[in-house]
Formats: sequence, structure tokens, C-alpha cells
Amino acid sequence: MTAARKPEPTCTAFAGVRRVASGSYAAVAIAVKDLLRTSGGASVLIFDDYSGEQIDFDCRGSERDIAERIRAQFPAAPPDTRPVGRPRLGVVSREVTLLPRHWQWLAEQPGGASVTLRRLVEEARRAGPSTATRQRQVHERTYRFMSAIAGNRENFEEAARALFANNMSALAALIAGWPADIRNHVFDLARTG
Repeated sequence: MTAARKPEPTCTAFAGVRRVASGSYAAVAIAVKDLLRTSGGASVLIFDDYSGEQIDFDCRGSERDIAERIRAQFPAAPPDTRPVGRPRLGVVSREVTLLPRHWQWLAEQPGGASVTLRRLVEEARRAGPSTATRQRQVHERTYRFMSAIAGNRENFEEAARALFANNMSALAALIAGWPADIRNHVFDLARTG
């Protein structure tokens, strides 16, 4: 079985309203270090491209030092390897509240309630997030970025409502007066997929 690696996380850095770097964590951290060296007073915000959350890097030392600290601070996800055979189960007991008809249906399934629930959860995990779930994640990451960098800009509240209503044409009209790099990144984040 070949191990599948998750893609390396990426981020985007802004100095004020200008996008100054985008790419892998290490590449952006090194670009930020270079920017800070040439314009010491720059205020830089860095955002994870997947979550929209702000992140910070320690940009001291050599490029190698920076890359090593980032690998330690943000370890790569382990490969998705599952050994053949029955997995060692780390069973955790929790309460589940269901209607009587749900308990009846579960009792009729081969293996009983626990086996059936585990199977259903695993099938859902393999299928991946639903379209609605993915859309909610996209809206939330875009909103995190927008509120951090443009929360005090004109039309912010209306733009947020348009984003969560998935009305991209209204969003575009409302943020048309925002700086181009911020506006473009909002739409980069708002794309699903």
C-alpha cells in the first residue's frame, strides 16, 4: 500500500493592504524575513490558506533555521497508512441519544448498534465532507480573513452577509472599493474546491 501524503499547507502574507507572498509556510516566512529586513517598520499579517486563520512565524536566523522551526511548529500530517487486518480499537464510551425507532433499527443490524454506528461513521468519513459542509468551511475561512484584515472597511458587514448568503455578485459589488490584493484574496478563499 502506498502512503498518500496530504499537500503541504500554504499561506499568504500581507503588508498592510498589499499581498507580499503566497506559498508554502517556509517560502512565505523567508519572504517575510526579507521584507522586514528591507522595510523594518512593515506590519505583516500571515493567513493560512485552508483555514483563513492568522499564523505567526519566527523569522530569526538563516533560511534553514526558519524552515526547521516551521517543520517543528507545524509538523506534516502523517501518511495515510492503515495496516491490513483488524485495527486496534481505542474505544471511547459516550452517550448517544436516539429515538426508539432508531434503536430498533440499529438492533436489527448485523453486529449490533456499535458496529453499525462505526461503519456508518467510516463510510461518511471516506465520502468526505458534504457540499454544504465544504461550503460552510469556505465561508468561515473567507470570513476569518475578511474580519482580520478588512473588518473596519466600508461595507464589511454587508459583504459578510453576502458571503454567507453565497451571493458572490453582491459580495463583489460591496468590496469593489477595497484594495485589489485584499479583494482578490477574498475571492481566492471563497472558491470552493
